[in-house]
Amino acid sequence: MKESMKFISWNVNGLRAVAGKGFADVFVDLDADFFCLQETKLQAGQIDLEFPGYLSFWNYADKKGYSGTAVYTKHEPLSVRYGIGVDEHDHEGRVITLEYPEFFLVCAYVPNSQDGLRRLDYRMRWEDDMRAYLCGLPKPVVFCGDLNVAHEEIDIKNPASNRRNAGFTDEERAKFGTLLEAGFIDTWRFQHPGEVKYSWWSYRFNARANNAGWRIDYFVVSEALRSRILSTDIHNEVFGSDHCPVELVLG
Repeated sequence: MKESMKFISWNVNGLRAVAGKGFADVFVDLDADFFCLQETKLQAGQIDLEFPGYLSFWNYADKKGYSGTAVYTKHEPLSVRYGIGVDEHDHEGRVITLEYPEFFLVCAYVPNSQDGLRRLDYRMRWEDDMRAYLCGLPKPVVFCGDLNVAHEEIDIKNPASNRRNAGFTDEERAKFGTLLEAGFIDTWRFQHPGEVKYSWWSYRFNARANNAGWRIDYFVVSEALRSRILSTDIHNEVFGSDHCPVELVLG
């Protein structure tokens, strides 16, 4: 592979919708080696969206119009896995893993704990099983996606009023900390320790215009890749979804 590799991750909140809002232009402009998508909300055959020079891999939820992930890549993988091998988690199209000679790329759409935290117990099981999966991979890992948690108060506009809301509970934040303690790096925060920048804004209350956002989209990498982190970015100039793309460049 070439000397540096660019990774993009974007929760598109419905690929068919964002395809009508300039997705192809964004895809070409960002010119990534790997372009990971979450919340595609598709079933097989519902969209024909290929790009020259890229292979694509898709994981669909059993439930129509829900969840789903995809990865476009310029580099043919050694192997591809869908899900994490735990039946409770593997019916919602949430994880794709591509194996390469030097690393595994894992694209994930982490379950939301939902209003009233009705799915928080499930989310806790997911976190433990996902961490076990990542730690069990026999090469360094590039883990990306909508991880549905703002880790620290700096990662959310209004921490006090969101303390018990899905994505900012003590439980979810602690699980993210446990992942980092297991040997992983939050690449954007590693490079931008004091910077405030968000990747998701509610469609309500003019949140994006007011930049009342959350940073819940990540590239997390194994400690073994620390020295290869060249740059990171949050492309909040890109519209089309309630999330914006996030970027990692490895050397």
